[in-house]
Amino acid sequence: MNNTKVSVLISNFNKQKYLEECINSCLTQEYKNLEIIVYDNMSTDNSLNILKSYSDKINTKVKKRVSLIAAENQTDILIEAFKISSGEIICFLDSDDYFIPRKVNVIVQKFLQNQKLKTLFDIPRIKKKENIEPIKIKNKTNKYIWPSTIPTSGISLRRDFFKECLEVNLFTNYPRVEIDLKINFFSQKIKKDYLIIDDYLTFYREVSDGIMSNSKKFSKKWWLRRMEAHNFIKDIYQINNINYYRDYDFFITKLFSNFLKDN
Repeated sequence: MNNTKVSVLISNFNKQKYLEECINSCLTQEYKNLEIIVYDNMSTDNSLNILKSYSDKINTKVKKRVSLIAAENQTDILIEAFKISSGEIICFLDSDDYFIPRKVNVIVQKFLQNQKLKTLFDIPRIKKKENIEPIKIKNKTNKYIWPSTIPTSGISLRRDFFKECLEVNLFTNYPRVEIDLKINFFSQKIKKDYLIIDDYLTFYREVSDGIMSNSKKFSKKWWLRRMEAHNFIKDIYQINNINYYRDYDFFITKLFSNFLKDN
């Protein structure tokens, strides 16, 4: 009988509206050998009271925000959650998303079937009008740019892989670049020991105060974040002795980001 321990790491900041559904989706998993760790970024809404009501079922920690940049704060508390976790498999979950009851069971079975597999991505579903549809994954024509990114809540990985990410300082620089993009890129373009499954295991919400919603397309934040993403990718390619070919996207992004920095 399999007894692989799974750690679900939840990051939260002012998501009281969705927090209970998120936590309950973990507590009602078909797979039972799991720990639930919630790191809160000192929420100013009712989140801490909600978390307190689950004190006998989950491990809750509170940590002050380290940055004005949302992506950097999310990365920080997920790393802190990982440090106190003990699972062989790690599942990330944003507190405005939730898991389907069979999620962890499916994830564990996939890792058991392939011992070389380091990262597993499941394509989340999202509600559009009255339909539940998978997030659209685009095929990128430029193989050197970042891949289509599976959101944080659709990422599961082996413990030793996340340790490797920390050891190579994958999350140290480029604070505007989200942890999901960094893991997607490192897994898919560098390590290449990943699997993407199109199965309804995770529900993803588009919310007005999410990380991506604070960086609207073609805004100053959007251009600066995009430039950081280009530089992040360039650095990782160089560290791994892989040639990186800059295309028009890189130079257009550099032009706009330099202009916006000076204005």
